[in-house]
Amino acid sequence: MFQTFDSAGDPAVGKPRVALLRQWLAANGLDGFIVPRADEHQGEYVADRSARLKWLTGFSGSAGAAVVLAARAFMFVDGRYTLQVRSEVDLDIFAIESLVDNPPATWIKDNLGKGARLGFDPWLHTLSEVKALQTSAEQSGAVLVPLDRNPIDVIWKDQPEPPRAPVEIHPIGFAGELAKDKLVRLAAAIGKDGATHAVLTDPSSIAWAFNIRGGDVPHTPLALGFAVLAADGKHQLFMDQRKFSRTVAAYLTQLAELHEPGEFEAAIAALAKGGAKIALDPVLAAEKLKMLVEDNGGTVVAAPDPARIPRATKNQAEINGSRAAHRRDGAAIAKLLCWLDRQKPGSLDEIAVVTRLEETRRQTGEETQMPLRDVSFDTISGAGPNGAIMHYRVSRATSRKLADGELFLLDSGGQYQDGTTDITRTVPIGAPTEEMRERFTLVLKGMIGISMLRFPAGTRGSEIDAVARMALWKHGCDFAHGTGHGVGSYLAVHEGPQRIARTGTEKLLAGMMLSNEPGYYKEGAYGIRIENLVLITPAEQVEGGDIAVHDFETLTLAPIDKRLIRTDLLTRDELHWLDQYHARVLAEIGPMLDGETLAWLEKAAAPLPHDAKI
Repeated sequence: MFQTFDSAGDPAVGKPRVALLRQWLAANGLDGFIVPRADEHQGEYVADRSARLKWLTGFSGSAGAAVVLAARAFMFVDGRYTLQVRSEVDLDIFAIESLVDNPPATWIKDNLGKGARLGFDPWLHTLSEVKALQTSAEQSGAVLVPLDRNPIDVIWKDQPEPPRAPVEIHPIGFAGELAKDKLVRLAAAIGKDGATHAVLTDPSSIAWAFNIRGGDVPHTPLALGFAVLAADGKHQLFMDQRKFSRTVAAYLTQLAELHEPGEFEAAIAALAKGGAKIALDPVLAAEKLKMLVEDNGGTVVAAPDPARIPRATKNQAEINGSRAAHRRDGAAIAKLLCWLDRQKPGSLDEIAVVTRLEETRRQTGEETQMPLRDVSFDTISGAGPNGAIMHYRVSRATSRKLADGELFLLDSGGQYQDGTTDITRTVPIGAPTEEMRERFTLVLKGMIGISMLRFPAGTRGSEIDAVARMALWKHGCDFAHGTGHGVGSYLAVHEGPQRIARTGTEKLLAGMMLSNEPGYYKEGAYGIRIENLVLITPAEQVEGGDIAVHDFETLTLAPIDKRLIRTDLLTRDELHWLDQYHARVLAEIGPMLDGETLAWLEKAAAPLPHDAKI
């Protein structure tokens, strides 16, 4: 199994570990310390060695921070984790704060007294984060103190070693462009930014630029390391070379000078002493890098990671690979949903479904000679009230039965060498209530609204996010997460910078892949989410129109449960879209199925009655 079920947070760890941290802070003249859920690379997943926030607090979510003071401690989470945090963190130790409405950078100015010394690890905070923290500290008269060593690393006596998974070359047939050609493009971009060098801190950018993949963090094929790209083409890669086979080492040697991670700081300092102008991405690069450059006489050029947009705008090989991966994945989902329909209410628990789904994905991959390499994230398998926990992670302690009269939310994905998938389906266990059907249909209207949308070049995700929410808003409902995140190509399932959300400021470009996943969550009762992945198509002129517009091509291929749809709430256009989508699902994944599963799909994808009023 790629997924384990025993790593939910334990609130019992907080009290003794916070006490140890406070002892260290007192001995070192500090009034507090901030612990982000981050590593040196600012990725969604961190290696076990870097899971400092979870070790200290018990919180296992993918976003959050803690501030520990001498007599008080605070845990910051966003709307996805407001329920989860209360089951994983000792509430006698930590007060819960909003990571969105009152993040540490805002909280500090109202809660730290004049002269208070708050320590932080400059490797774990970006340039932009530190700037905001410093501004807030100055307003309160507090002092932000960068530390040479993270105190968690001092008190965590059995801290795991850094990961050392093998690195592999990503074949050109899937990558679609040679690494040497990508590096030429990136070198030119560095020069245009007015820099001599750029530091790649994001392992996804390194993986894309060098056409390599690894296994250092869960569920994302990344090799942790750093790269320094040069405008003159003299690139450097800093990575544990025990990860390299002879073939991989020979391949990478043609692209860059290879160095061990321990040489990285000295290399940055040497470049700075030579007068280098080093580009750092303010939202990705660690504050420590800025300190190294400026302390050694170099110049920091604030510029976006040069690989981010090229990586996000997929080439034709990556697009073709994603389409193939989604056909295969859709067939696996259909097999799972058919099997689920045959089970009696109460006969399965959440873990049993996750286990069966992974087996089905493995089997389907083997049948098509494209093995499942991993799941793309821990499957969200939420029955009844667990479905209302937006980023719920099932564990042996929390797994519920799929009970009669409840909804079951299944959010999952696969990592295949030709593509990364992410799909959510919500199904009724037994007969759904009318409220469930109404809310499901409102969510469906939002998902279809995004699917049918046309938009001009230059549109940002923030400008279309409301389309997914309008039907819910009309009924006094909403959801506390973005509508869509970017998706990588056999890389991170949550890829930036593209997103559909109130905070989605990046322009949406042809070739970008995103999720389309509105939802609704009734605390203590049920959750609903419907998610497809979409691809932005090139802008084309509309007949009779004045401007060229983009479309979304839906990549995900799996039926949407018709038992939860109130057709009287759908417009004719929405019903037509749904019927066309289901016909395409049947045409594309039907040939991969047979027998009982094919018969089930034919029924699940049959047209709906058209009783819409408009």
